[in-house]
Order: sequence, then C-alpha cells, then structure tokens
Amino acid sequence: MSSAPDDAPAELPASVDDVYSFLGPSGTFTEAALKQVPEARGKHWRAVNNLGEALADVVEGRSVAAMIAIENSIEGGVSVAQDALATIPGLRIVGEYLVPVNFVLVARPGTTLADVRTVNAHPVAYAQCHQWLDRHLPDHGHLPASSNVAAAASLFEDSAADAAVAPPGIVDHHDVVVLAENIGDNANAVTRFVLVSTTRSVPAPTGADKTSLIAELPDDRPGSLLDLLEQFSTRGVNLSLIESRPVGDELGRYRFVIDADGHIHDERVADALLGLRRFSPKVSFLGSYPRADGAPVEFDQRYRDAVFTEAREWLQSLTVQPSADEGHDGPVSA
Repeated sequence: MSSAPDDAPAELPASVDDVYSFLGPSGTFTEAALKQVPEARGKHWRAVNNLGEALADVVEGRSVAAMIAIENSIEGGVSVAQDALATIPGLRIVGEYLVPVNFVLVARPGTTLADVRTVNAHPVAYAQCHQWLDRHLPDHGHLPASSNVAAAASLFEDSAADAAVAPPGIVDHHDVVVLAENIGDNANAVTRFVLVSTTRSVPAPTGADKTSLIAELPDDRPGSLLDLLEQFSTRGVNLSLIESRPVGDELGRYRFVIDADGHIHDERVADALLGLRRFSPKVSFLGSYPRADGAPVEFDQRYRDAVFTEAREWLQSLTVQPSADEGHDGPVSA
C-alpha cells in the first residue's frame, strides 16, 4: 500500500475511509489528480495496476474512493472507464479534476535516440505522442504498458523496449535519462479525472456543477436519439459531453454517456431527468458534482428555478376545489 506524500500517517489505516485507490505506481498522472483532493491529504493511497482493480477496491470495501481517468482532450472519453461506470452498479462520481498532460521519452543510461527501435507506452499516452514518434522514430515498434510510470520501470526489467513514454517527473522515481522533452502532439492536452465512490449523498449545488448520466435508447428507429436530446434542449440544459458506447448484447445497440451542465437540484436538470426516465428504459445517474474549472453554468433565464416552481404551483391550483362561500358575492335569488 502506498501512502500520500509528505503528511501521510505511518500506521495502517483504521478504516476504509482512510484509503484512496489510484492507478500506480507513484508518479502517474492519476496520482497528480488525487493530490488535488483535500479529503485525501494525509490518508493512505493504494496504488493499483488497472482501472478495474481501482473500482473493485471501492465496491468491495477496500477504499472509500478511487481516482480514474474518464476523458482526454485529445482522444475523448476513456472507453474502459465509461463501460465500467455503465455496468458496475452503485458507483457515483463525487468530484472531477483536471491534469495538464505532457510526456518525455526516456531510456536506460547510455542509450541514445538513434538506438531506439521499440517504445514502451501506455496506449493513451502513445496515442497522444504518435505524431512525434512517427516523425523522429519512423520505424519504431510499440509495446503497451499498464501505466505511464510502469512503461519506464519496465526498462529495468525483462523488456524488449529501448525507450519509454513517461511523465516529466519520472526522473524522480527511476534512474532514466531523458532523450526528448515535450513529445506530446498537443501542448494543451488535458486529462479529466473523476473521484468515484459508493456514497449516495450528492454534494450541494454550487452554480458551477455537472451531472453525469448513462442512458440507453428505447428502440432503434429514426429520430430516437433526437428524442433523447430533446429531453435536455426543451429544458435549456446544455450537454458538455455525449458519447456512444456499444451495449454489447447485439450489434447496433448503444448506450450514451452524457455530461449535462447543472445540478440535479436545479429545477431544469431535475425536470430533464424525469423526462429522460420516462423516455429511456435504462438510465444510470452517476452523480452531480462541482466542475473542475469552477466556471458558472450559463443558461437562458427562461429556465430558472422560479419558472418551474410557478408552473408547478399553477398546475396544482387547477385542481383545487373552491370552498362553499367562494365563487359568488352572496346568495342567489330565484
């Protein structure tokens, strides 16, 4: 078990509430995301080998929460994470965190760039650096690694790789030499991470929130996806993410991963969820939580909470029966 840097207690954790899981080993971008969580400071951090193990820790009670990568600004959604959230019941997203991403090419001491024939890299990292690699190492081969740090560590194990794609801080953890810096194809690349737990409580709305869902279409017909999207558009709810993933039971069936701007306690979002639930045979609510960038959600004021509240009160008033002395000024004469 790994511990949080600097201020972590030396003794074993007293309860599951003191343990957070992350994709290890130490030095990964996932660890960098976990460092942003105030509640995790001073707690024990459990380094795991893959996303499935991280979520299993949460479901099976070995940790209170797990930090996982969910989206990259270059490659889009992390499909293995999206599929896991769609199929493992009881998980909730309780926070999101952004980590700028860049990479270096490292090797064992004595290796030069001209010596490199095979590169070890995590598949997501490789996808973000392939243009640089193709340009500078046009004949290279790729060996996939379980994490960015593991790629560098493998150079000192029984590996056929000559070099590895790794985070810039890798030199603090392994005796490697840097062959090239800033090899990412996009200097503005950012990975979005989410903290996942089994808690049923929802953080209070802040005005800068996001709600994550997964929904399936009721049937395969023209306009079905449009009907799903209209549940949000007619309530003035913007979608910052919508991606399709195969359900897996038959060809042509898809579920949709959705991030909606707003909080479940916002009237417009709650009303959209009610419409979505009536429309879709299966909806998974993954949580409402503060946006990592803190940007307030902007929306048309026609959809502010008071409008929904007034409409609901108006509807209720239509069924109120008047009392015996209401509806006229006095007795009616023949």
